[in-house]
Amino acid sequence: MAAIIPCHYCVSLTPKWFNSNTTHSGRLSYPLRGLRGFNARCSNQPSHHSEVQNNHNEKSFSFKKCAISIALAVGLITGVPTLGWPTNAQAANSVFSDLSVLISGPPIKDPGALLRYALPIDNKAIREVQKPLEDITESLKIAGVKALDSVERNVRQASRSLKQGKTLIVSGLAESKKEHGVELLSKLEAGIDELELIVQDRNRDAVAPKQKELLQYVGGVEEDMVDGFPFEVPEEYQNMPLLKGRAAVDMKVKIKDNPNLEECVFHIVLDGYNAPVTSGNFIDLVQRHFYDGMEIQRADGFVVQTGDPEGPAEGFIDPSTEKTRTIPLEITVNGEKAPVYGATLEELGLYKAQTKLPFNAFGTMAMARDEFENNSASSQIFWLLKESELTPSNANILDGRYAVFGYVTENEDFLADLKVGDVIESIQVVSGLDNLVNPSYKIAG
Repeated sequence: MAAIIPCHYCVSLTPKWFNSNTTHSGRLSYPLRGLRGFNARCSNQPSHHSEVQNNHNEKSFSFKKCAISIALAVGLITGVPTLGWPTNAQAANSVFSDLSVLISGPPIKDPGALLRYALPIDNKAIREVQKPLEDITESLKIAGVKALDSVERNVRQASRSLKQGKTLIVSGLAESKKEHGVELLSKLEAGIDELELIVQDRNRDAVAPKQKELLQYVGGVEEDMVDGFPFEVPEEYQNMPLLKGRAAVDMKVKIKDNPNLEECVFHIVLDGYNAPVTSGNFIDLVQRHFYDGMEIQRADGFVVQTGDPEGPAEGFIDPSTEKTRTIPLEITVNGEKAPVYGATLEELGLYKAQTKLPFNAFGTMAMARDEFENNSASSQIFWLLKESELTPSNANILDGRYAVFGYVTENEDFLADLKVGDVIESIQVVSGLDNLVNPSYKIAG
């Protein structure tokens, strides 16, 4: 199903000389690059991922501006996820792939890395350890054992940063979590030494698993730096279910008509630090078993979507009020401690703002809503099946307009195998339930 956006929105981003094709009664549908391939079989085991300042410069950047406008209007997405969208439209093919060379620097597409960088901490020392370890992923894209020369530089930089910044890292740990954080730092230090030996032995295959282990230690240390919840949720939302921290769920899906794959368990990490209302609403519905037995309702190569209950309602009917429970649009911007509520970044004029939880990763999880009503989200959720390759973060029409609240971190590739009619057997909270406050499911029994 290709969801769409109004044609007037696209035209405002498109050069006058570009002759666009309109579909669906004057609306323009356009694709986003980056469909991800996959080879592994699903299992329950974890899988081994300026502004121009003078006229001269303005002329030199004119083509880049024009090209990015085209990319926004023609090459971003097949359509916007909305409530109750038909399930039979098809995704279009990507276009203008050559324009990707205009975007400098690869986007962060690994869900684990996105979650680590989204933590509400300000400790430069640990980030200087983290970055070279994250960069190993790019280094491994070099063919053969030549990649190990680049990996060796990454490891040496991480080791040096850890030795030089260890005191600052320890001082940044929350007092109640300091003992655990110091323990993780010791494991990290020993693990970096082990990775150096792996590189010296030219054992390329052992690099990625060890990198993953080390980054888990880094993420743990960074989480131990978070002391309490970093902000106050606005008063009008304080009585709603809120996730004040992080949680993880396992979603088990029964897959039909696929001889190679009968069922799959998707591990999803939910980020209440940056989306407490959205995440809390979802966890509360999970605890009500709202999604158990529900079918996948959209699967078009762009997103996988579900959450529309049977009957005329397009969301969750709260039995205590007999009305649809809706939640506000909730988006956290880099540099801000608290989310903005009820408005898109475009409406706020924050065109260059970067979101803390961007639509970068394959399996980015977000809330569907009515296209023209920001605060209409209720129970319908979707997972993005594209990666940010053509456009950087926040240069597309999803970032800043839809509330991201988590990422699939295990078996995400198999989202592309899901079809309309496949059944969610269960979603279970496996960690972080104690971070949920105001749980309405308990009131409902």
